[in-house]
Amino acid sequence: MTIGVEAETTESASRNWPWYTMGIAGVITLIASFTAPPDALQEQLSRILYVHVPAAWLAYLAFAVTMLASAMYLWRKTMVWDRIAASSAEIGVLLTGLTLVVGMIWGKSTWGVWWTWDARLTLTAIMFFVYLGYLALRRSTDDLVARARRSAILGVVAVGQIPLVHFSVIWWRGLHQTPSLAKPASVDMDTPMVITLFIAVAMFTVMYVAMMVKRVELARLEDALLEHDTAFDQPVAGDAVAAPKLAGGDA
Repeated sequence: MTIGVEAETTESASRNWPWYTMGIAGVITLIASFTAPPDALQEQLSRILYVHVPAAWLAYLAFAVTMLASAMYLWRKTMVWDRIAASSAEIGVLLTGLTLVVGMIWGKSTWGVWWTWDARLTLTAIMFFVYLGYLALRRSTDDLVARARRSAILGVVAVGQIPLVHFSVIWWRGLHQTPSLAKPASVDMDTPMVITLFIAVAMFTVMYVAMMVKRVELARLEDALLEHDTAFDQPVAGDAVAAPKLAGGDA
């Protein structure tokens, strides 16, 4: 069993292209965000848009993938779907955290406060902690099947938060601005800014795919190691057999 774990480790370590892909996509996003024209009102501060919005959209995508993979696990009972669901949820939590942090920096510069109980901000924070709970649930047991089943149920149910978060700026008016691109009437952004935003979203998508490749590999290694440790902890047949005690005689 140890030989199999070492072989998988060597195979996974030899796949370095996702790291290069993430680096290149990050550099392209950085260059595009600094070559785009500044906003007329927010000026240079508007460049936060090219991180904040793609991170939020890819968090939605990551949690949607978690839901689909969780549903596939409940249907097919195949561990690969569990690994995909868990990996995507972990990346989604990272992206949601990035969305909140960058949004707080932007809010401090525009609203004058780091945090306000705006509907969009509050619901995003709730979604962040729900998926943190999803990750914590996966750490609550070493039984791979029980862990996969429990987290799959939560992964399917938790995705219902995404419409609440996304449409909260329309349903409840607050400080957060309404959508700039998905308006029925017109688009509020200049064409160069729209193009740059699409480039940023595309590059974040590339980074998400690359991160998924490496994280699923790591999840497979973690499961193999957990199975090895669990099997190693089981008593062997000889240890479970006790010598009989003879009545009235010496042992």
